[in-house]
Amino acid sequence: MKIVVLDGYSVNPGDLSWKGLEMLGELNVYERTNSKQIIERCNNAEIVLTNKVEMSAKILKQLPQLKYIGVLATGYNVVDLNAAKEQGIIVTNIPAYSTNSVVQMTFAHILNFTNRVAHYAKENREGKWSNNSDFCYWDTPLRELASRTIGIVGLGNIGYKVAIVARNLGMEVYACTSKNSADLPEGIQKTTFQGLLGVSDILTLHCPLTDKNKEMINADTISKMKHGAILINTGRGKLVNEADVAAALQSGQLGGYGADVMCQEPPHKDNPLLAQPNAYITPHIAWATLEARTRLMNIAVDNIKSFISGTPKNVVN
Repeated sequence: MKIVVLDGYSVNPGDLSWKGLEMLGELNVYERTNSKQIIERCNNAEIVLTNKVEMSAKILKQLPQLKYIGVLATGYNVVDLNAAKEQGIIVTNIPAYSTNSVVQMTFAHILNFTNRVAHYAKENREGKWSNNSDFCYWDTPLRELASRTIGIVGLGNIGYKVAIVARNLGMEVYACTSKNSADLPEGIQKTTFQGLLGVSDILTLHCPLTDKNKEMINADTISKMKHGAILINTGRGKLVNEADVAAALQSGQLGGYGADVMCQEPPHKDNPLLAQPNAYITPHIAWATLEARTRLMNIAVDNIKSFISGTPKNVVN
């Protein structure tokens, strides 16, 4: 059985092992694959693994031998699911492997705004503390999270855990969720998205991207937020209108934007957010801790074993 990994570098740049996959068939791992290379590399492969390489209907039609596509991520919009189903191709994903890591990154961004650790470390390397008259100094606002209000859009695995951590930090927690209020733990209050805008000191996005919520954060919705509120996005870049967020940062309507995702990745050098001093963008690495990627690899192997045994799991089509 021929197994092809189209873009293995981001998942495993060398600190993990492909041995689990090698034991299941003839394995070919490519660090990166462009659209013109897909057909040639997938020729005669029954199993293809992809992270961000798109498998369109046009491509799938040229791969009649293909039986299984494993998406090396939770999101699976890179595969045309209808076309795959029509050809009898099983498509699976990797759910919930990065929950702890994304929650951790969410609070890394939040704490960046409240404590400014990197800012003070930089100033101290430049001698600011050494030359100070007092035993301490600060030149930015320092705020406690306790008693502040966090609004969470989406209460799946990640959003739910963000809520629990926030409660443990003493925050007031509001959530926009499809779950019933009666099913929510004590301390998490359900409200609408519009309700979140008005109450949140910190608004954090943890929902999947759909046609209905694309650019849900825009000039209009930002205008309804508290002046100086913090916006966090570790969900999907296209949940926000980046030009509108940049304008709101410049005007002060938004106090800060912390994001691990952007509408285009890598972003254009002239993206307006990159010029805003209160926009802190990490390069889509919330999922990329060693522990999360190890879980991802293990689940990917287990998914293929289940497919081979005739009992596929984590099927998304």
